[in-house]
Amino acid sequence: MEFRSVVDAVRCAIEVQNGMVERNVGLPPERRIEFRIGIHLGDVVEESDGDLMGDGVNIAARLEGIAEPNGICLSGAAYEQVRDKLKEEFVDLGDKELKNIVRPVRAYRLSLSQNVAKLELVASAVSGGNLPLPDKPSIAVLPFQNMSGDRDQEFLSDGISEDIITALSKLHWLFVIARNSTFAYKGKSADIRQVARELGVHYVLEGSVRKAGDRIRVTAQLIEAASGTHVWAERYDRAVSDIFAVQDEITGSVVGSLEPQLYAAENVRLRKRPTESLDAWGCVVRAMPYVWTWVARDNEVGVGLLKRAIEIDPEYARAIGLLGWLYAARAHLGVAEPSEVLDGALALGQRALDQDNDDPWAHLVLGYVHMVARRPKPAREALTEAIERNPSFAMAHMVLGSSYGYAGMGAEGARHAELAMRLSPRDTIQAAVLSTIGTCHFAAGRIAEAVEFQHRAVQLRRDFGTAWRSLAAVAGLSGDLALAASALAEALRIQPNLTLDWIERYHPIAPAELRALYAEGLRRAGLS
Repeated sequence: MEFRSVVDAVRCAIEVQNGMVERNVGLPPERRIEFRIGIHLGDVVEESDGDLMGDGVNIAARLEGIAEPNGICLSGAAYEQVRDKLKEEFVDLGDKELKNIVRPVRAYRLSLSQNVAKLELVASAVSGGNLPLPDKPSIAVLPFQNMSGDRDQEFLSDGISEDIITALSKLHWLFVIARNSTFAYKGKSADIRQVARELGVHYVLEGSVRKAGDRIRVTAQLIEAASGTHVWAERYDRAVSDIFAVQDEITGSVVGSLEPQLYAAENVRLRKRPTESLDAWGCVVRAMPYVWTWVARDNEVGVGLLKRAIEIDPEYARAIGLLGWLYAARAHLGVAEPSEVLDGALALGQRALDQDNDDPWAHLVLGYVHMVARRPKPAREALTEAIERNPSFAMAHMVLGSSYGYAGMGAEGARHAELAMRLSPRDTIQAAVLSTIGTCHFAAGRIAEAVEFQHRAVQLRRDFGTAWRSLAAVAGLSGDLALAASALAEALRIQPNLTLDWIERYHPIAPAELRALYAEGLRRAGLS
């Protein structure tokens, strides 16, 4: 196989090997399929039938031969392209004499020891022993029940379950039990607490699929295993016009809704401990409710918790990135001079990305910082990278929608904001999503709709300063001066330094003419 970049090749190899580890869980050694993979950067010759020939292929083949089962081996040329771009650990094997290759080739082994550990851990669960809980949130997705009364529809419930497992496995902070282990419970009336003990997980996701005529209904519920309490439940009703597209949509919706609910559940669990006893992960989880509020006093609390997390673990990418987010939010809120905080925020976002280039949260933070700094193109590029790594990332869709709206591209922004709402309809960021949709309507010239959505945002969150600011502007443009004046009073209460000059110098709206229109609405509301 050939790829446009070595990074893409290595990511593909890792996904293949991770997938094979999961497939092999619970199987006796003689029934496991184990691959070796070699990767090299070099010239190839493409034959007329599409085959690839030449030294580049030969070296990759020889590297595959010296790789371990379930392993990946890179040449020095390939390693140099990925050494600072992937968080995986590489082991230098030195110069290797390869058959039919004239010169020795420097070789590196990609360490996948965590996969072997996962294989052994989950295999132990299948054998019936109870497992200790991992040191991070963990989940088992049980096979969704086919409630259709038609065994031919079994593929649908199995497919949704497998897709959810695959999507959740891309969340680095979450320990996800492999498909072969959870499917051992298929067709059984299992006690959730016992399942959790046997698999060693904090949470269990279960659900059902029912197809009737041209409609499909999927239910899902997340259970905190220790107490047996339901953390979250949702139902999805869709028309079965394209069954696989519906399957993908439902999977995305479940994962998009699940991630914030897991964070919320972890927050509740960790609040039973004093702050002093929290590890770095616990500090980040405790900080997250204060990250998304865009409220000055919450910002201070979040900053304190994230700084403590970084003291505990100076290389914790999530804590570093979120600290950068909070610094950028200070500029967005108007409680700090952008020149004083945005450079530091950008440096923290880049540092998080250097620690973990594959983490969608690091790309999210960089995108947000660029957006606040009126750099719409790099903002959209970073946010698109976040979504490529996690298509169900509701927060990234919301911020990308804001970035488009602030750049004057309302239609595209509204599409991402509405997708964020569909992915996570009960998320804590709903007020921000509504405000984003309002901004996109403003950018598209639909002032009445902009007033409606900004008004809904402040009704949902009375302390949401940026939404009050925008409501004052669009209400002023609509001619509703009473609403504009009252909204401006709330905005000034939250941001006393708000002036027309501040809008011109610091507001994230990038096009000058759109920014001038926004300022005109605020002037009509009474701002000077």
